[in-house]
Amino acid sequence: MSEDPKRRSQAWFGGVDKDGFIHRSWMKNGGLPDDVFDGRPVIGICNTFSEFTPCNAHFRELVTHIKAGVLEAGGLPLEFPVFSCGESNLRPTAMLFRNLASMDVEEAIRANPMDGVILMAGCDKTTPSLLMGAASCDLPTIVISGGPMLNGNFRGKPIGSGTDVWKFSEEVRAGTMSRQEFMEAESAMSRSPGHCMTMGTASTMASMVEALGVALPTNAAWPAVDARRARLARMTGRRAVAMVKEDVRLSKILTRAAFENAIKINGAVGGSTNAVVHLLAIAGRIGVDLSLQDWDRLGRDVPTIVDLMPSGKYLMEDFCYAGGIPVVMSEIKDLLNLDALTVSGMTVGENIADVVNHNPDVIRTRATPLVESGGIAVLKGNLAPDGAVLKPSAASPHLMRHRGRAVVFENIEDFHARIDDPDLDVDENSVLVLKGAGPRGYPGMAEVGNMALPSKLLEKGVRDMVRVSDGRMSGTAYGTVVLHVSPEAAAGGPLALVQQGDFIALDVDARTLVLEVPEEELARRRSAWKEPAPAMTSGYQSLYVRTVMQADTGADLDFLVGGRGAKVPRESH
Repeated sequence: MSEDPKRRSQAWFGGVDKDGFIHRSWMKNGGLPDDVFDGRPVIGICNTFSEFTPCNAHFRELVTHIKAGVLEAGGLPLEFPVFSCGESNLRPTAMLFRNLASMDVEEAIRANPMDGVILMAGCDKTTPSLLMGAASCDLPTIVISGGPMLNGNFRGKPIGSGTDVWKFSEEVRAGTMSRQEFMEAESAMSRSPGHCMTMGTASTMASMVEALGVALPTNAAWPAVDARRARLARMTGRRAVAMVKEDVRLSKILTRAAFENAIKINGAVGGSTNAVVHLLAIAGRIGVDLSLQDWDRLGRDVPTIVDLMPSGKYLMEDFCYAGGIPVVMSEIKDLLNLDALTVSGMTVGENIADVVNHNPDVIRTRATPLVESGGIAVLKGNLAPDGAVLKPSAASPHLMRHRGRAVVFENIEDFHARIDDPDLDVDENSVLVLKGAGPRGYPGMAEVGNMALPSKLLEKGVRDMVRVSDGRMSGTAYGTVVLHVSPEAAAGGPLALVQQGDFIALDVDARTLVLEVPEEELARRRSAWKEPAPAMTSGYQSLYVRTVMQADTGADLDFLVGGRGAKVPRESH
């Protein structure tokens, strides 16, 4: 009954015994004919559709094009749902559930009769959660992103998802924008299906999978509603079948060279700081030795050449029409590993051989970068012994070397209660410090690091201050924001010991973050510190808090690191 007894799916569908009968018979109740079980590649389509995840709500339509491509190439497409880790609605933070979603993906792949996998990603955490789960199985795997929304437009001017939310919110608090204007902009921002059309985390991760080589060229940029997104989905379906026939497993694509390329592309596009924790976690699953310091070393001299919000002024539609990631890769090709294999079946160098930049205002040349040295700055010092990160392309140049008094908030509730207090002891030279926002502390490491500025300073015209936290910030956000401080406060890191009025010195060029308090005093404070009680003592959150790793290693759960393969499980009946 089997054309290829080595196909994994044939362990389910290839026998003429009781078990083969069971597996085929129940599948036939959906109308499948006998010959689809003949040994052709079975392609699992991992779909993160959910109406609670607006970025992925169009996936019901997109999957039809993927299935058509699989069928055209002689495969059998079978769709399955997994936890949809949507950023805009999940509380306390989608990052809390990234690792849970990856477990769902991993176990679904291993337990089901598939030979290859197509990952349908879109909203921020759906991309890393799918790749983390798939990496632990290591089947032939390809990613298709859902694509960005069309550019926002408010009163004739382009506006960007997230980026202008933060901007408008501050202008309302400063009294320079009315509440009515703010509410009107709400409908003007999200005007089509798709994810954020700024270079937020969703667009960054779509760029990362293309740079890693696990998605077809142009994956990152075609808008969700563009017909070329549907055509790309169809080609993804076709290519998944070919990858099974060629036995191109994920480990052949996700190599050290691929991760190095992705880090450099992140710098060139002004990508999200969230890419740091996600790529570290993915590398941990596939067995590639990648460190936080690699982010600084590899990205430090990469110029940011994409003029896109939040670092610049354009949006993803503009980036798409300029040529997208292939053009960026071509512009910095001397920095890349061009012989790295991609899911297209060709190398990076072959993929970008004939690309053309159609708009050098959007994708600049090396000679005219947006920021000379982009990438992600990794800071260390007695305040962040294991590291912290800052995005230079989104920061204010005059604050890149700064010393100021700490204004300390013990948790997010403390911050919200006091930030607009007219008696708050703060000025534009202060350093805002937020504790309890890390993996264990929030829990989940929420996107609260880009703290809103005190309203009394906004009214004076201040629009940026140095901010330090163990949390993350939205990839759509901007400012001189130090994030991912490790170890976090809830784990007893030095951040837990910072007190009101302490001086903190930031020097981005020197890559240092220093708490100017004598070690003897820190030791005294450390002896008096008590670990905060967890929010939950049972259920998933309890498991998460007990096993989550720190941000500098990717914030995965410690027992999930590494691969477990996709060996066919024992029979179920």
